[in-house]
Amino acid sequence: MTVMSAVTSNTEVQTMKAIAQTVYGGPEVMGLVEVAKPTPQETEVLVKVRSASVDAGVWHLMRGTPFLIRLIYGGLRRPKHPILGSAIAGEVEAVGADVTQFQPGDRVFGDLSESGFGGFAEYVCAPETAIAAQPTNLTAEAAAIVPVSGVSALQALRDVGQLQPGQRVLIIGAAGGVGSFAVQIAKALGAEVNGACSAHKTDQVQQLGADRTLDYSDPALTQPDQPYDLILDTAAYRDFADYLPALKPGGTYVMVGGSTAAFFRAMLLGPWVGKRRDRQVKCLAAALNQADLLTLKTMIEAGQVTPLCDLTYPLAQVPDAIRAIEQRQVVGKVAITL
Repeated sequence: MTVMSAVTSNTEVQTMKAIAQTVYGGPEVMGLVEVAKPTPQETEVLVKVRSASVDAGVWHLMRGTPFLIRLIYGGLRRPKHPILGSAIAGEVEAVGADVTQFQPGDRVFGDLSESGFGGFAEYVCAPETAIAAQPTNLTAEAAAIVPVSGVSALQALRDVGQLQPGQRVLIIGAAGGVGSFAVQIAKALGAEVNGACSAHKTDQVQQLGADRTLDYSDPALTQPDQPYDLILDTAAYRDFADYLPALKPGGTYVMVGGSTAAFFRAMLLGPWVGKRRDRQVKCLAAALNQADLLTLKTMIEAGQVTPLCDLTYPLAQVPDAIRAIEQRQVVGKVAITL
């Protein structure tokens, strides 16, 4: 990969290190570069990034697949956003003239997916509404893995699935990034939690608080002794229709992540198939926001949710971190340290 050079002028320009790409492809298209340090606009804060996290969205953007992602985020032929990275944690270094919520030195965490990404860098600018005060009981590495996956789990359970105390929920992919948060959030909401994962990860899911753990070969996934009120599928590599018999009449299946084909099938056919079987089939479209970051902050500080970080990598090894995610061998999340 060609290294991007820093901007130069008659005056000295401060620079920073970042991981960037100029073409779509696998992890090999990413490289360590040096670019100009950004300057915050009136409603932005400049964050010194202490940690970032890697999620499935990163490798979709890196590869530009499915093609629809290029239409949504721009860059049909080449990436519009060369520096990826959505979820971050760090310290406010400077603020724009109109910023009212933060001041230099504040420890913050947030999600940059709606403001141009840029988390795989030593510094990044973000709207003040994209970040929140970091949970006081977390390290930067632990805080950085919360924003994208934690908010997705919260919204999938509370808003889309409308989970109520005492209901039975099955979380598929319970050892993954979203799933590990979903197990804990569902318990905090008063549900009976069943967590499905690979056989060698069941101990970790039980430690997260699941009332029962199942591996993917367990018949109870689709033929439980008692039907589920809600099924949250964070690793949808199986047809959604297979799970509908496991739901109570009027129960809800929510797809959060998985293969592109499975997601589009559920989105296009799910409402029709579900209605015929007196079930609801929904797909999560996360609306990342500051209010939900603060909700998670409260839950974390109360001890109801603990982020699960499996692996950490330095900034230069972001490509290796992405390979680990693609191989689906991670328990919880992967963090990048700076």
